[in-house]
Amino acid sequence: MKKLVAFCCCLVPYLAAAQPNTDIHLFDLAVKGTKVVLSKPLNITPHVGYDNQPFFHPTQPLVYYTALADSGRTDLRAYNYQTAQSKAITTTREREFSPTLTQDQQFLSCIIQRDNGNQDLGQYPLAGGSPTVLIDNLKVGYHAWIDRTRLLLFVLATPVNELHYHDLATGHDTVVARNIGRSIKRIPNQAAISFMQQTPEGTWLIQRFDTKTRAITTIAPGLAKSEDVAWTRNGLMLMSNGEQIYSRCPGARGTWQPVTVKGAPAPLKNASRLAINAAADKLAVVVDE
Repeated sequence: MKKLVAFCCCLVPYLAAAQPNTDIHLFDLAVKGTKVVLSKPLNITPHVGYDNQPFFHPTQPLVYYTALADSGRTDLRAYNYQTAQSKAITTTREREFSPTLTQDQQFLSCIIQRDNGNQDLGQYPLAGGSPTVLIDNLKVGYHAWIDRTRLLLFVLATPVNELHYHDLATGHDTVVARNIGRSIKRIPNQAAISFMQQTPEGTWLIQRFDTKTRAITTIAPGLAKSEDVAWTRNGLMLMSNGEQIYSRCPGARGTWQPVTVKGAPAPLKNASRLAINAAADKLAVVVDE
């Protein structure tokens, strides 16, 4: 692929410092009712350095992720879990983070960190070619698509980080929540997106943003000391405390229960950044090397 115009994406408090050495482990996922079993762990990024932020293609056996290149900057890559092959999506002179497939599945959007400290939102055509800048007037950290023009954005702000509702077609931008975490995920089978929000006491809550009404409601308390959540197809939530992965049904009556993990060392090494594919038979987990 031809060298693309430099783009990158980063979140200053989380990513601007030296990146930790992390890998992405892929598990087989089985869900029956409220019982979750993980098995056959595979390290899909067996090289020294930062491999992080997995995102599944909804219809193809691909995991997109951020990887630290030999240049010391990050690029976007894709791992095919049917062929066990990995390939570069971008090779640039800047840094890219947070790969996310657009709604038309033609582009990979990402957060862009430039050398001057700006953090833009851009997108690369998967077929190759020059990237497009989508947002360059906000310091974006993470994002989730609602449809082809509307998004939720994690925006770095002072004194606390903010959740923005943004419409690319109109340029309309609204702050809808503050003091949020990095996990912004579509909820399966709902016109809704979940996000994490921290209370003044330091507790993380899993919140629901209705993409039709823009109403925000609380789903459940998050797992202590965790801000990464993933959803199974039948509506279970998965989180990790760093050493173990837990599941929970939404609602006040649910409780966090450890899932069954087969074939992986216990405890896991600082497990975070969970992602589940659309078929709900694969789970990607970021762990320390």
